[in-house]
Amino acid sequence: MERSQKELIKQTNEMIQHFEEYWKLHNFQEDFDRLQSLVEKANDPKLWDNPDLAKITTQKRNDLQAKLDPWIELKKELKELPDLIELTIEELGEGGLPSLNADFERLFLKYEELQMLDALSGKDDDKPAFVNIHPGAGGTESQDWADMLLRMYTRYCEKKGYRAELVDYQPGETAGIKNATLYVKGDHPFGYLKCESGVHRLVRISPFDSNKRRHTSFASVYVTPEVDDDIKIQIEEKDLRVDVYRSSGAGGQHVNTTDSAVRITHIPTGIVVSCQMERSQIKNRDTAMKMLKARLYELEKQKVEEENEKKAGEKRDIAWGSQIRSYVFHPYNLVKDHRSEHETGNIHNVMDGDIDPFIIAFLKYQTNVKAGVKA
Repeated sequence: MERSQKELIKQTNEMIQHFEEYWKLHNFQEDFDRLQSLVEKANDPKLWDNPDLAKITTQKRNDLQAKLDPWIELKKELKELPDLIELTIEELGEGGLPSLNADFERLFLKYEELQMLDALSGKDDDKPAFVNIHPGAGGTESQDWADMLLRMYTRYCEKKGYRAELVDYQPGETAGIKNATLYVKGDHPFGYLKCESGVHRLVRISPFDSNKRRHTSFASVYVTPEVDDDIKIQIEEKDLRVDVYRSSGAGGQHVNTTDSAVRITHIPTGIVVSCQMERSQIKNRDTAMKMLKARLYELEKQKVEEENEKKAGEKRDIAWGSQIRSYVFHPYNLVKDHRSEHETGNIHNVMDGDIDPFIIAFLKYQTNVKAGVKA
C-alpha cells in the first residue's frame, strides 16, 4: 500500500500511540525496570560468592532480556520514525515516500509479529493439542454440523503445516458424527487452537429437511493441551471405568474385527474419553489416558483461574460452554465471532479451513482482556 505523506504521518502517529498503550497495559516498563535491576545484580562481582544464586540471577536476566530486546528495539525505531519522515520529505519530497512506506510497513509487521508472540507465550501454548468435537441436541442436523467442523479443523491443520491425527471417530447413524477427536502437533498448536473452545452455531437450510426450512444447530469444541510426563496428575484406578468395544470409524477392515476401541470414564468428574483408531487396545488405552490427563489438567487450570478471578472481583467473560461463533448460510452468508467481533462474508473459505483471521483477532482480544481493557 502506497501512502501519501499525510496518510503516512497519521498512521505513524496512530501506531506509536497504540504501541505506547500496549507497552503500558502489558507492564513492559515494570519488566524493563526489573531487567535493569537484574543487570546490576549480575554485574556485581560479589554475586559470584554464591554460585547458585549467581546462576539463577543470570538466567532470569537472560530470559527477561530475550523477551524485552525486540520490544526495546521496536520502541527505539518507532520513536525515530517521525523525525525520519520529516527529514526525508525535506530532502527528497514525495520521491522519498516509497522508502518511507517500506520502513513503515516493516515496523508495522514487526509490531504485529511481536504482539502475536506475546499472545502465544502461555505456559502450554507450544504443546500438542487434543481437539474434541461433539454435536449438540438435534440429531442428524447437529451431527452433520459437527462433521463439517471436523473437516474445517482438518483443513486448517493442513494449511498450517500441522500434523493432525484422528484418534477417535464415532459416525452418526444417518450422517455426520457423534464424536471426534484430533491430536494435533506442530508450531504452538494449543496456543492457536485453544481459541476454538466453545459452542459453534450454524444457521442454514437443512439438506435433511424435505420442506427446506431453516434450521439452527450447535456443536461444541473443546481443546486441551497434551500433558507432559513431568506434570503429575493423580488418577486413581478405582476412579476409572474402562470399556472396550469394536471400532466404528474409518480405518480399514481391521478396526472392526476386535474389541480394540477403549472408552474411559473418570467417575468423580464424569469426564469420558475414547480412542479407537489403533489396532492395538493397549495403544488406544494409552492415548485415551493422555486425553483424560489433558482434560483433568485443563479442569484444574480453570478452577485456579476462576478462584483468582473471584479473589480479584473479576467477571469471567470467556467461559467454556458459551456460544463463541455463528456461521450463517441463510438468508445471507456470514461468519461472526461473538468475542472479538471479527466477521467475514466468505463463509466457504472459512469452512475450508481459513480460520486464522478469527484466531488472530481473538488472541489480540484476549491479550487486551488480560491487560484489563475492552477490545
